[in-house]
Amino acid sequence: MSKHAPELFKETLASSRRQFIQRAGGLTLSATAVTMMAGATASAGTGKQSSNAVKQDIRILNTAIAAEHEAVAAYQLGAESGLLNDAVLPIAIKFQGHHKEHIEALAAAVKQFGGVAAEAKADYRFPVEKLKTQSNVLEFAAGLERGAVSAYAGAIPIFDNRDLSKVAASILADEAMHWAILRNALGLDPVPGAFFS
Repeated sequence: MSKHAPELFKETLASSRRQFIQRAGGLTLSATAVTMMAGATASAGTGKQSSNAVKQDIRILNTAIAAEHEAVAAYQLGAESGLLNDAVLPIAIKFQGHHKEHIEALAAAVKQFGGVAAEAKADYRFPVEKLKTQSNVLEFAAGLERGAVSAYAGAIPIFDNRDLSKVAASILADEAMHWAILRNALGLDPVPGAFFS
Protein backbone atom coordinates (compact mmCIF):
# COMPACT_ATOMS: atom_id res chain seq x y z
CA MET A 1 0.00 0.00 0.00
CA SER A 2 1.38 3.43 -0.82
CA LYS A 3 2.24 5.86 1.98
CA HIS A 4 -0.70 8.02 0.85
CA ALA A 5 -3.25 5.18 0.98
CA PRO A 6 -4.51 5.90 4.53
CA GLU A 7 -5.24 9.53 3.63
CA LEU A 8 -6.96 8.45 0.40
CA PHE A 9 -8.90 5.88 2.38
CA LYS A 10 -10.22 8.54 4.78
CA GLU A 11 -11.03 11.00 1.99
CA THR A 12 -12.79 8.33 -0.07
CA LEU A 13 -14.83 7.16 2.90
CA ALA A 14 -16.01 10.67 3.77
CA SER A 15 -16.81 11.50 0.15
CA SER A 16 -18.58 8.21 -0.58
CA ARG A 17 -20.72 8.36 2.54
CA ARG A 18 -21.73 12.00 1.80
CA GLN A 19 -22.69 11.08 -1.76
CA PHE A 20 -24.62 7.99 -0.61
CA ILE A 21 -26.59 9.97 1.99
CA GLN A 22 -27.33 12.75 -0.53
CA ARG A 23 -28.56 10.26 -3.15
CA ALA A 24 -30.69 8.39 -0.61
CA GLY A 25 -32.21 11.63 0.63
CA GLY A 26 -30.95 10.85 4.11
CA LEU A 27 -33.02 7.64 4.24
CA THR A 28 -31.90 5.15 6.85
CA LEU A 29 -33.51 1.79 7.39
CA SER A 30 -33.78 1.06 11.08
CA ALA A 31 -34.81 -2.32 12.41
CA THR A 32 -38.19 -0.78 13.24
CA ALA A 33 -38.65 0.39 9.64
CA VAL A 34 -37.82 -3.04 8.27
CA THR A 35 -40.23 -4.65 10.71
CA MET A 36 -43.00 -2.23 9.79
CA MET A 37 -42.43 -2.81 6.07
CA ALA A 38 -42.44 -6.57 6.52
CA GLY A 39 -45.65 -6.46 8.53
CA ALA A 40 -47.40 -4.07 6.17
CA THR A 41 -46.54 -6.02 3.05
CA ALA A 42 -47.26 -9.44 4.51
CA SER A 43 -50.92 -8.49 4.96
CA ALA A 44 -51.29 -6.09 2.02
CA GLY A 45 -52.86 -6.68 -1.37
CA THR A 46 -55.13 -9.66 -1.97
CA GLY A 47 -54.24 -11.30 1.32
CA LYS A 48 -51.36 -12.56 3.39
CA GLN A 49 -48.28 -14.06 1.84
CA SER A 50 -48.56 -17.79 1.40
CA SER A 51 -46.89 -19.92 4.02
CA ASN A 52 -44.33 -21.15 1.47
CA ALA A 53 -43.51 -17.60 0.36
CA VAL A 54 -42.96 -16.50 3.96
CA LYS A 55 -40.73 -19.53 4.60
CA GLN A 56 -38.72 -18.72 1.47
CA ASP A 57 -38.29 -15.08 2.51
CA ILE A 58 -37.18 -16.19 5.99
CA ARG A 59 -34.61 -18.57 4.41
CA ILE A 60 -33.25 -15.76 2.24
CA LEU A 61 -33.12 -13.37 5.19
CA ASN A 62 -31.32 -15.96 7.32
CA THR A 63 -28.78 -16.60 4.57
CA ALA A 64 -28.09 -12.87 4.51
CA ILE A 65 -27.88 -12.76 8.32
CA ALA A 66 -25.37 -15.63 8.30
CA ALA A 67 -23.20 -13.74 5.79
CA GLU A 68 -23.45 -10.58 7.88
CA HIS A 69 -22.32 -12.51 10.98
CA GLU A 70 -19.35 -13.76 8.97
CA ALA A 71 -18.47 -10.19 8.00
CA VAL A 72 -18.68 -9.04 11.64
CA ALA A 73 -16.32 -11.86 12.65
CA ALA A 74 -13.94 -11.08 9.77
CA TYR A 75 -13.70 -7.41 10.71
CA GLN A 76 -13.14 -8.44 14.34
CA LEU A 77 -10.27 -10.66 13.19
CA GLY A 78 -8.82 -7.77 11.20
CA ALA A 79 -9.20 -5.34 14.10
CA GLU A 80 -7.49 -7.73 16.52
CA SER A 81 -4.74 -8.72 14.08
CA GLY A 82 -2.51 -5.78 14.91
CA LEU A 83 -1.95 -5.36 11.16
CA LEU A 84 -4.23 -2.35 10.58
CA ASN A 85 -2.68 1.07 11.02
CA ASP A 86 -4.28 3.90 12.98
CA ALA A 87 -5.95 5.36 9.87
CA VAL A 88 -7.46 2.08 8.66
CA LEU A 89 -8.54 0.49 11.94
CA PRO A 90 -11.42 2.95 12.64
CA ILE A 91 -12.76 2.35 9.12
CA ALA A 92 -12.75 -1.41 9.64
CA ILE A 93 -14.58 -0.95 12.93
CA LYS A 94 -17.11 1.35 11.24
CA PHE A 95 -17.74 -1.20 8.49
CA GLN A 96 -18.17 -3.89 11.16
CA GLY A 97 -20.77 -1.63 12.79
CA HIS A 98 -22.66 -1.41 9.50
CA HIS A 99 -22.78 -5.21 9.33
CA LYS A 100 -24.11 -5.34 12.89
CA GLU A 101 -26.86 -2.89 11.90
CA HIS A 102 -27.72 -5.07 8.89
CA ILE A 103 -28.07 -8.08 11.22
CA GLU A 104 -30.35 -6.14 13.54
CA ALA A 105 -32.63 -5.00 10.71
CA LEU A 106 -32.76 -8.37 8.97
CA ALA A 107 -33.34 -10.24 12.24
CA ALA A 108 -36.24 -7.89 13.04
CA ALA A 109 -37.84 -8.79 9.71
CA VAL A 110 -37.36 -12.53 10.37
CA LYS A 111 -39.00 -12.13 13.78
CA GLN A 112 -41.89 -10.17 12.24
CA PHE A 113 -42.49 -13.11 9.90
CA GLY A 114 -42.54 -15.49 12.86
CA GLY A 115 -39.12 -16.97 12.19
CA VAL A 116 -35.95 -17.32 14.22
CA ALA A 117 -32.93 -15.35 13.04
CA ALA A 118 -29.69 -17.17 12.24
CA GLU A 119 -27.05 -17.02 14.94
CA ALA A 120 -23.34 -16.44 14.47
CA LYS A 121 -21.15 -19.53 14.24
CA ALA A 122 -18.87 -20.32 17.14
CA ASP A 123 -15.92 -20.43 14.74
CA TYR A 124 -15.23 -19.27 11.20
CA ARG A 125 -12.51 -20.87 9.15
CA PHE A 126 -10.81 -17.75 7.89
CA PRO A 127 -7.45 -18.01 6.08
CA VAL A 128 -5.57 -16.60 9.08
CA GLU A 129 -2.26 -18.02 7.86
CA LYS A 130 -2.49 -15.81 4.76
CA LEU A 131 -3.13 -12.58 6.69
CA LYS A 132 0.40 -11.28 7.17
CA THR A 133 0.07 -7.61 6.20
CA GLN A 134 -2.50 -4.83 6.21
CA SER A 135 -2.95 -5.35 2.48
CA ASN A 136 -3.74 -9.04 3.06
CA VAL A 137 -6.44 -8.08 5.57
CA LEU A 138 -7.92 -5.45 3.23
CA GLU A 139 -7.89 -7.90 0.29
CA PHE A 140 -9.68 -10.49 2.43
CA ALA A 141 -12.29 -7.93 3.56
CA ALA A 142 -12.76 -6.68 -0.01
CA GLY A 143 -13.40 -10.25 -1.16
CA LEU A 144 -16.10 -10.70 1.48
CA GLU A 145 -17.70 -7.38 0.55
CA ARG A 146 -17.68 -8.31 -3.14
CA GLY A 147 -19.35 -11.61 -2.27
CA ALA A 148 -21.97 -9.75 -0.25
CA VAL A 149 -22.77 -7.50 -3.21
CA SER A 150 -23.29 -10.58 -5.40
CA ALA A 151 -25.43 -12.30 -2.76
CA TYR A 152 -27.73 -9.32 -2.26
CA ALA A 153 -27.99 -8.82 -6.03
CA GLY A 154 -29.12 -12.44 -6.27
CA ALA A 155 -31.62 -12.09 -3.41
CA ILE A 156 -33.38 -8.94 -4.63
CA PRO A 157 -35.41 -10.57 -7.42
CA ILE A 158 -36.39 -13.69 -5.46
CA PHE A 159 -37.97 -12.15 -2.38
CA ASP A 160 -41.72 -12.66 -2.49
CA ASN A 161 -42.13 -9.61 -0.24
CA ARG A 162 -41.02 -6.77 -2.51
CA ASP A 163 -40.33 -4.42 0.41
CA LEU A 164 -37.62 -6.84 1.49
CA SER A 165 -36.13 -6.45 -2.00
CA LYS A 166 -35.87 -2.72 -1.32
CA VAL A 167 -34.12 -3.38 1.99
CA ALA A 168 -31.72 -5.79 0.28
CA ALA A 169 -30.98 -3.17 -2.38
CA SER A 170 -30.17 -0.61 0.32
CA ILE A 171 -27.81 -3.04 2.05
CA LEU A 172 -26.27 -3.97 -1.31
CA ALA A 173 -25.44 -0.29 -1.85
CA ASP A 174 -23.65 -0.17 1.50
CA GLU A 175 -21.70 -3.36 0.74
CA ALA A 176 -20.71 -2.00 -2.68
CA MET A 177 -19.48 1.19 -1.04
CA HIS A 178 -17.37 -0.85 1.38
CA TRP A 179 -15.91 -2.85 -1.53
CA ALA A 180 -15.05 0.29 -3.50
CA ILE A 181 -13.38 1.96 -0.51
CA LEU A 182 -11.34 -1.15 0.28
CA ARG A 183 -10.25 -1.43 -3.37
CA ASN A 184 -9.20 2.21 -3.33
CA ALA A 185 -7.19 1.66 -0.13
CA LEU A 186 -5.39 -1.17 -1.92
CA GLY A 187 -4.47 1.13 -4.79
CA LEU A 188 -6.96 -0.55 -7.13
CA ASP A 189 -9.60 1.08 -9.29
CA PRO A 190 -12.51 1.46 -6.83
CA VAL A 191 -15.12 1.06 -9.57
CA PRO A 192 -13.60 -1.21 -12.20
CA GLY A 193 -16.57 -1.23 -14.54
CA ALA A 194 -19.99 0.20 -15.35
CA PHE A 195 -21.62 -3.12 -14.43
CA PHE A 196 -20.92 -5.43 -11.51
CA SER A 197 -19.98 -8.94 -12.52
